[in-house]
Amino acid sequence: MPEEVTTYDVIVIGAGAAGIIAAGRAAKLGARVLLLERNIQAGRKILITGKGRCNITHDDDKSVYYKNIFPNGRFLKHAFNAFFVSDILHILHSQGVKTTTERGNRVFPVSNLSKDVLAALMKWAGNKNINTIYNCRVNELIINDNKVQGVSAQIKNNNHRFFSKSVIICTGGKSYPATGSTGDGYKLAQQAGHTIKAPHPALVPLITQGNTAEKLQGLGLKNVKAVVWVNNKKSKEEFGELMFAHYGLTGPIILSMSRYVVEELSKNNKVEISIDLKPALDEKKLDERLLRDLNNHGKKRVENIFRLWLPSSLIPVFIDILKIDKNKACNQLAGDERKKILMLMKNFRFEITGHPGYKEAIITAGGIPTSEIYSKTMESKITKNLFFAGEVIDVDANTGGFNLQIAYSTGWLAGQESYLQKNN
Repeated sequence: MPEEVTTYDVIVIGAGAAGIIAAGRAAKLGARVLLLERNIQAGRKILITGKGRCNITHDDDKSVYYKNIFPNGRFLKHAFNAFFVSDILHILHSQGVKTTTERGNRVFPVSNLSKDVLAALMKWAGNKNINTIYNCRVNELIINDNKVQGVSAQIKNNNHRFFSKSVIICTGGKSYPATGSTGDGYKLAQQAGHTIKAPHPALVPLITQGNTAEKLQGLGLKNVKAVVWVNNKKSKEEFGELMFAHYGLTGPIILSMSRYVVEELSKNNKVEISIDLKPALDEKKLDERLLRDLNNHGKKRVENIFRLWLPSSLIPVFIDILKIDKNKACNQLAGDERKKILMLMKNFRFEITGHPGYKEAIITAGGIPTSEIYSKTMESKITKNLFFAGEVIDVDANTGGFNLQIAYSTGWLAGQESYLQKNN
């Protein structure tokens, strides 16, 4: 550990993806950096991303990013120009981490181990100019004349004051609180005069009414369309993969829509999700297919003809919902029964009653409004010498590596500007 001092050029609060990059960038420019982390180790959230594999980034151009970031992806233009996909990959490759790009342009380490990514980032950032203190909780900012001058922190039940020319808040949001993301950054930002857009879980599974999802637990569906209905009005739709769980619905398209669903639930609106199991066929073409199959297999039992249309685990659920005699011959199936089958295939509907909250949310929506941060520097517009990076800012994105890239890019820009602006 470098020699202990109480005055630094830059103090970084939080040693997650944004904090590590911010500290490393500032230190490599010559700054004396203090990195404060409330956990006993850095990057605990990095370790669980991508189910432990670490979806490092999303290898696509900026226009794709802007379409997948909410509520204002364009705020990140300067951060992305300063540090983007090729830059984080260059860092990892330089530290010996080989990467592979998988379906959907998602980038993973070849080893499939998130710990390799974290180790590489820490090694890259490792610098005699960085003093890292773990088990340290920052209680408040030291502010004089509308300028941040340091922080007050608690280490092993002892209070400490550290001074610096600038402070970067990289504390994350509220998602996965077991990793240390408990919303501390919002309180610090409020102390500095910032407003906070009410945080809420995003990229979170959804709980459904009844036990239908539970009966289908573990079933994954590909190439389906899910539609969100709010107070019986069609509001949003996604095409792709989803999965049934004992509590309800999850999977890529459900997580992508969850940000919107959670907001609507918070307004006490009725929210439903319908699943179109045959999105490539309109109702007319699907009805023609059903009729053709029924005619070609007239002596088969209804239960068996369903095998041509649905995954096996869906069949008993469908038959139960439709109240059809599974032993009936196909040539005995009435026209109105065929229509009911068709409608259920096109509109398999679930009422959404809630979500598991932050403990299951991949990311937090809300936070410090982008209107209160200079996009070219990540500095506060309200209190001088205060900078922000990562999830604490009110920008969040769909799954696929977008959110980690936001952390790297904003961390790099904040680390750079927090030192250069105060030392030139």
